[in-house]
Amino acid sequence: MRDRGFFRTYSLYLAWVVSIVATCASLYLSEVLLFEPCRLCWFQRIFMYPQVILLGIASYKDDRKIISYVLPMSIIGGSISILHYLEQMVPSFAKVAPCSVGISCSSDPLHWFGFITVPLLALIAFVMIICILIVGRTKVEEDNEEV
Repeated sequence: MRDRGFFRTYSLYLAWVVSIVATCASLYLSEVLLFEPCRLCWFQRIFMYPQVILLGIASYKDDRKIISYVLPMSIIGGSISILHYLEQMVPSFAKVAPCSVGISCSSDPLHWFGFITVPLLALIAFVMIICILIVGRTKVEEDNEEV
């Protein structure tokens, strides 16, 4: 029960930390290791990067109303990550929606243990943010019921 209270109380901060780590990791891969991001990677970044600012401000102000705005961004970003991961791991899927401009979306320079790729790591970050925000949202609902 105490663990739930901790996650509910600090959900904005925890989601913010996850977004910071995901953003720093993607910048490290592209700017330090010089892995050029593909088109789908850019779309995932579009949905992750603003969350650093939005969740940071919301954490500072303890404004849980931001959850209803950030949650759809994470769901859309996670959906793009699933699409990207399928394109990399299922060869026939890459033929359905080929990546024809720039770096191929079906290749990935980071391929650990045969299944861990950049889109999977992005998906994990989006899912963590979604779960943390859902737990944080229940705190708001319980507070409203008590009043």
